[in-house]
Amino acid sequence: MLQQLYIKNFTLIDELEMTFHPGFSVITGETGAGKSIILGALGLLLGQRADAKSIKSGRDRCVIEAHFDVSRYDLSAFFAEKDIDYDATDCILRRELTAAGKSRAFINDSPVPLATMRELGAQLIDIHSQHQNLLLNKEDFQLEVVDTLSGNGEELKAYRLSYSAYRQAVQSLNQLKSEIARNHENEDFLRFQYQELESAQLSADEQSELEQASETMSHAEDIKSALYEADGLLSGEDGIVSRLRSTTSALESISAVYPAARELAERLESCHIELKDISGDVSRYTDEIDFDPAELERINERLDTLYHLEKKHHVESVPELIAIRDDLQRQLSQIDNSDEAVAEQEKEVQRLRAICEEQAGELTRLRTLSARRVEESMRAYLIPLGIPNVRFEVKLASKELSADGHDQISFLFSANTSTPLQPIAQVASGGEIARVMLSLKAMISGAVKLPTIIFDEIDTGVSGKIAEQMAHIMREMGDHDRQVISITHLPQIAALGANHYKVYKEEGAEGTVSHTRQLTAEERVREIAQMLSGENVTEAAINNAKELLKVKK
Repeated sequence: MLQQLYIKNFTLIDELEMTFHPGFSVITGETGAGKSIILGALGLLLGQRADAKSIKSGRDRCVIEAHFDVSRYDLSAFFAEKDIDYDATDCILRRELTAAGKSRAFINDSPVPLATMRELGAQLIDIHSQHQNLLLNKEDFQLEVVDTLSGNGEELKAYRLSYSAYRQAVQSLNQLKSEIARNHENEDFLRFQYQELESAQLSADEQSELEQASETMSHAEDIKSALYEADGLLSGEDGIVSRLRSTTSALESISAVYPAARELAERLESCHIELKDISGDVSRYTDEIDFDPAELERINERLDTLYHLEKKHHVESVPELIAIRDDLQRQLSQIDNSDEAVAEQEKEVQRLRAICEEQAGELTRLRTLSARRVEESMRAYLIPLGIPNVRFEVKLASKELSADGHDQISFLFSANTSTPLQPIAQVASGGEIARVMLSLKAMISGAVKLPTIIFDEIDTGVSGKIAEQMAHIMREMGDHDRQVISITHLPQIAALGANHYKVYKEEGAEGTVSHTRQLTAEERVREIAQMLSGENVTEAAINNAKELLKVKK
């Protein structure tokens, strides 16, 4: 849960440090005092988009930092996966903005992508503002509520994996049918291309061998002349081999009286053997080189065939032509066996759909049970909240198989017996929607064990006893290893907080500055009395405030 919040140079805040506590806390202050600034700062720690205009005028950077105790929430796997140091009792999120528009995010002093901060923030804080009431218009939110309360996480995960496999199989089937249709349209052309390449009897190394043979034969006269000359120099009567043999003999003749000559003679003998071998090869090559105009023409015709095929298919080598030939063969085989291929893929689609249908059916069963529990819990919450004749129904309808299953969820609502049930967003007043959302949050918070929940003026449209009952619900939420913070204008809610913070602003030399402080017991009486009576605090308001604070105890 949130332990400490530090803000520096953010909009109207010079420097602010708040220490938070477990349980239910309240934040009060006049409109415009800076309560929304604190929420905006927390929003940046949750990965919201930054704006350089948020930096306090005249400053070059701002810093928002929060410390959390996450020891009860088993987040070690998240930190291990992201390769971030893990400290369960002091998890630090920090965001820095510069006037130049740069933004940096840190978790436990390690730089992280904003997406990582957003992912962790979603597991630490839930900020419920008035615009979240609009979620009641959205079917996916209503489905998410039912799923969360049903505890069907593992079943939903398994279903989504199956559904993904099913959709991929459907996509593969459609692609197969499209490819077969295209291939059928071009079948004659494909067969012509394949036959042309097949009849060419392609060989991967043929082109390089033919090019070398053509080059050799085209220069046969020059090659033969050079080899003949080399042969004469090596093996003629006065050639290198003969003269080397004579040189070796001369050195051998003095080896008895001059030992150094023996080593030289041996070395020359090795050279003689190598040169004699080379001479034999040169002589053989000389005999082999022969200019054959017919053979050269055959080679060049074959090369022309290969070059023509390469140009036609826009490639530069025979292996590429072979790959094209093999692909054409595959396409033709697909045409020849298209019925079997389609039937096999359709069978796979049907198999995967059957799995999805079975798993979706289990989701429907769990959601139906959850829907009945939601209906009962909502009535239990809403009747004490001033809607005695409330009817709340979670309607499940069947829809086409989708990523969430077969179920279409809608919340139906009626505040009195004479009005038929209708979609809640169409008939509920602002105050009724606020009470519905608080009730849903109370149920959800118990299911997901979110460490910190912040309500931003959820009391809109309510007052008196209803507000007090809403405060009791929030206090109960904070009593179960959670932290609940309510930003409120209502004294009935403010009085029930275990901790009370006041946000206020002052005019200074540099303009308006927002401040905050935790109120003492005496300060709370005056703050609540002021909320009751306005700027001129009366004795009656003070007595009323004391009575409200007694209720808290």
